[in-house]
Amino acid sequence: MNRTPHPLPHQRPVVLVPACNRMIGHHPFHVAGQKYVDAVRLAGCLPLVVPQAGPHEVEELLALADGVFLTGSPSNVHPRHFDEVVHDTALPLDPVRDDWTLPLIPRALALGVPLLAICRGFQEVNVALGGSLHQTVHAQTGLRDHRADASLPVEVQYGPAHGVRVLTGGLLEALLGASEFQVNSLHGQGVARLASRLRAEAVAPDGVIEAFTAPAAPGFNLGVQWHPEWQARENPVSMKLLRAFGDACRAFREMNRETVRERPRVP
Repeated sequence: MNRTPHPLPHQRPVVLVPACNRMIGHHPFHVAGQKYVDAVRLAGCLPLVVPQAGPHEVEELLALADGVFLTGSPSNVHPRHFDEVVHDTALPLDPVRDDWTLPLIPRALALGVPLLAICRGFQEVNVALGGSLHQTVHAQTGLRDHRADASLPVEVQYGPAHGVRVLTGGLLEALLGASEFQVNSLHGQGVARLASRLRAEAVAPDGVIEAFTAPAAPGFNLGVQWHPEWQARENPVSMKLLRAFGDACRAFREMNRETVRERPRVP
C-alpha cells in the first residue's frame, strides 16, 4: 500500500500507540496511558492512539505509520493465543486488543516499521511470533515474584526492583554500552518459550527474559519487559532507548515508502 509523502520535511514521524479497552460505568472506552504517549513525544515523534482495527485497517494504519509503540497494560494476553486455558479468571484480559495487535506485529516487522514494545507489548511480540508465556511467573519453580506491591506508593512500585544482565553481541549492548543496569518490575506474566525468530538481549537474575529483538527483521525493533516510559526524562537508559527508536522512525520516514511496501511478508 502506497501513500503520498509528508508535505513538510520537518514533520515528526507518526507512531501508532494501541489503546486498551475498558468499561467505565456502563460504557466501553478506549484508553491509552499518558506516560506512553509522553514517551513517544520524548522520542521526537507524533503519537497516534489507535482504538482497534480490522484486518484491512491494519494495512491502512501501517501505511500511515513511521513506527509502532506497543504499550504496557494491566491486562494480559489471552492464553488461547499460545494454546493454554486461563489459569486465573480474576486476572484482566483484553481480547479486543489481542485481535488486532497480534496480526499487526509480524506485518510491521516484515515491512521494517520501527517497533518498541513494553511489558504487555513485549509479551504480545513473543506470542505473535509463536512463543508462549508463563501466566504467573511467581508460580514457576526457581523464578521470583516480578509483580509490584500495589499497596505501596506508585513511585515505589515503579522504582528499581532488580538488575538485568545484558547479553553480549546484541542491539541492547550496542545502544547502552553497559553490561548491567537496574530496572523496575511490574509484571505477572513473562516469557516461557521464546519465539524462534527472537533473540534474548537481557535477562533478570532468575533467568527471566527482560529484553529481546527480532534480528532478521529489516527494521529497528526492541522489546523490554520493564517500564522505561516511567519518568523517562530522568532515566539515562530510558532516554537512550527512546532516542534510538525516534531516530529509527525518522530514518524510516525518509526511506522510499514504495520500496518498503513491496517487501514480502515474513513467513
